[in-house]
Amino acid sequence: MKFNYIKLLIVLFLITTQSTYSQNNIPSVNIKTLDGKPVNSRSIYNKNGLTVYSFWATWCVPCINELDDIHKEIEKWDEANVKIVAISTDDSRTKRRIRPLISGKKWGFKILLDENQDLKRALNINGIPHTIVTNGNKIIYRRIGYKPGEENDLYQFIVKNSKSKN
Repeated sequence: MKFNYIKLLIVLFLITTQSTYSQNNIPSVNIKTLDGKPVNSRSIYNKNGLTVYSFWATWCVPCINELDDIHKEIEKWDEANVKIVAISTDDSRTKRRIRPLISGKKWGFKILLDENQDLKRALNINGIPHTIVTNGNKIIYRRIGYKPGEENDLYQFIVKNSKSKN
């Protein structure tokens, strides 16, 4: 019993530490377009609504599943005036897989590259998939991981917060 109590305290500490040291705003970090052009992370937000940042990698099956499920509903998401930005965290060993993957997927959203994982580190992201929603550059939602159906919960959050913004 005492051992389980200690485990619980450790888990609560880690959760508290993660949220304490997480950013409240998107930091200013240069990442790249698929063509290798630099773009500042603070300049890619939706000026007229919310922005969803999905951190993913080609080797991450839940990441691909989440992006596929969002893509299936992209017209509905467009109606909610939300911008979706998928930020690949693939490193130099796996980045060559990005173009073939997205060419086959034909995802209807912006794809950017965080090759050195500078933005991922600046946001204190320890695991992917990691989804962030911002209003301007202010972070209003975070989720780590993905299970089928969670894209619907995310969409409901977006609709609720888009209406309260206007």
